[in-house]
Amino acid sequence: MRVMMTGGTGFAGSHTVRRFVEAGHQVRLLVRDADKVRRVFEPQGIEIPESDVIVGDIVDAESVKRAMQGCDAVYHGAALVDMRRAMAQKVLDTNAKGVELVVGGAVKRGLPSIVYVSSTSVFFKPGGEPIHLDMPIARGTTAYAQSKGQGEREVRRLQAEGAPIRVSYPTGIVGPDDPGLSDANGAVYIFFKQTGINTSSGYQIVDVRDLAEVHLKQLELPEGPARHIAAGPFLDWPETYRVLDEVTQTRLWRFPMPGGPLRALGSVGDFIKRYVYDFEFPLTRDAMEYATQWPGASGEDTVRELGVTFRSAEETYTDTVRWMYQAGHLKARHVGVLAKNR
Repeated sequence: MRVMMTGGTGFAGSHTVRRFVEAGHQVRLLVRDADKVRRVFEPQGIEIPESDVIVGDIVDAESVKRAMQGCDAVYHGAALVDMRRAMAQKVLDTNAKGVELVVGGAVKRGLPSIVYVSSTSVFFKPGGEPIHLDMPIARGTTAYAQSKGQGEREVRRLQAEGAPIRVSYPTGIVGPDDPGLSDANGAVYIFFKQTGINTSSGYQIVDVRDLAEVHLKQLELPEGPARHIAAGPFLDWPETYRVLDEVTQTRLWRFPMPGGPLRALGSVGDFIKRYVYDFEFPLTRDAMEYATQWPGASGEDTVRELGVTFRSAEETYTDTVRWMYQAGHLKARHVGVLAKNR
């Protein structure tokens, strides 16, 4: 298949591009920066022809139309993420328009396979039951969470009409070869460079390579809509730090703090963002609720239906931390034995 892709130079998207190409599919990328295509894919030995790099934007109908011309399938992974309150309306408008033009446009063209990247956050209710596909869509407190909820409602409406949209719901995406240290990898980086916080709940990851495999399997489904949770191991915070200690043979700093004070600190961050300074760092009530009240999600149905497997936390963290060292994000003293075992 020839697959039109948005978000293809991002973390999950670039791994999905690689997996699609490995499986024999052709890709056409809709990007804002053509040079980034070269920077991301040349080191991996992946060549994207210039004719398959379309410079444009997911909110521009003409560039979406050009990118989709002659394609058999669509992968929509692009979204605007910005924590600043001043950007809230733009986040909502951009992400809603992207779903309308890219996913909706593919449906109107009658394309037989459409992959849409959502998030388990669309189901998240602090302290609620473990996440599953039958849960209602959460209200969301940040513009980004609300935009994903809006996109989810529109996609489900189209699926109910029979559109062959296959939705993935990843947990925290971790792994090597990250073009920009995305959120979950950024958290791992902070654990080593600064400190980890021992608190309630835990950290649930999915290896980016496994997520890419989920997307490939979804792309190749014979017909109809589908929805799959992409969730690897759910470890409580002490177990997360134990695994990181074990794979590096070092000991990370841990700072114990109960969940309640952390959530209160997030509320202080919300107040500062609203009335003092509109910073982008995710010190928010919403972020602290995720960190201290995550209920867990299961990818067992995905394993059974798609035949994928999810890597262990040990394997994912080993490969991720070693890559962070090789890429210059971490120093040898941070990664211990992984600096020697290249």
